[in-house]
Amino acid sequence: MISELIINAFLVTVMLAIAIALLKTRTVIFTVILTSAYSLVAALMFITLDAVDVAFTEASVGAGISTVLFLAAMAYLPKKEEETIGNQFIPALSCIILGAILIWCSYDLPQIGLVSSPIHQHVAPDYILGSRNDIGIPNIVTSVLASYRGYDTFGETIVVFTAGIAVLVLLQNNKKSSKDTKPKIKKKVGRMHKNPILRVCTKILFAPIILFGLYVQFHGDFGPGGGFQAGVIVASAFILYTIVFGLEKGKKLFPSNINLLLLALGGIIYGGVGIASIFLGEEFLSYNPLGSTPQSGQHIGILLVEFGVGLTVSNVMIALFNAFIGFKSGKAS
Repeated sequence: MISELIINAFLVTVMLAIAIALLKTRTVIFTVILTSAYSLVAALMFITLDAVDVAFTEASVGAGISTVLFLAAMAYLPKKEEETIGNQFIPALSCIILGAILIWCSYDLPQIGLVSSPIHQHVAPDYILGSRNDIGIPNIVTSVLASYRGYDTFGETIVVFTAGIAVLVLLQNNKKSSKDTKPKIKKKVGRMHKNPILRVCTKILFAPIILFGLYVQFHGDFGPGGGFQAGVIVASAFILYTIVFGLEKGKKLFPSNINLLLLALGGIIYGGVGIASIFLGEEFLSYNPLGSTPQSGQHIGILLVEFGVGLTVSNVMIALFNAFIGFKSGKAS
């Protein structure tokens, strides 16, 4: 316990130092780098708390794909943030008071891992026993996300889909109002294809990255993984290819019409599983009637909805990156 306390104290100190550095920096690229570093340290913190699935998601989404999208979005921002002359005393005082209140409230929380805490007396035992007896999946996190709270995960998938479509529409409208903008990204993205090392390494790594993403997708029942993490990993392979070889070749490899079709198909698959459950005489997103036994039905349902999540997440990431790149180059996304 003492060693874990020391490790957690060190990680919290590093996160606090990164947060202070973020407040002081005025350079956009440093802001993106520090944000990515903060996500990586947060992922380590989740690991020390035995939340491996959450750590996996934080590392892949927070430190991985988000950093790439931030870098792509930097094309629309100045190199340095404009200096503000306003008084910073009131915002700083508000943050200090809010932080003090949160620290004070934390003293009423039960100790981490304490057996007698309320969560271990009510909900957690039902999830643990139900995951083993009713669902038959070793990874309880997958059982909770895809089955017990399948409604919430479905909502999260729709939020990702809606956010992606909204950003695409905004970029498309802005592109129409700035047709006279000189191409900037076109020269930068794709220039790396002249480097033989990057070109060869990208071609070698492309298939293994997708294979690893599929492993994370379909191994989520037994270990850390699932649709969100797998979708980001698969998207990173196509984004890497586009960064090295350029937007035109990236769209030849994965056309935009197929990208948008699969983007919508993920949510349709997820919702379709719920509708199928209704037609089979059960409640929405009740997977039991999908198989010959309730457990097999749960396996099939979870597999399908996680696949839908992976489709939506991966294609939203690819569409957003292509949209950012294509906006300045004058190409449709």
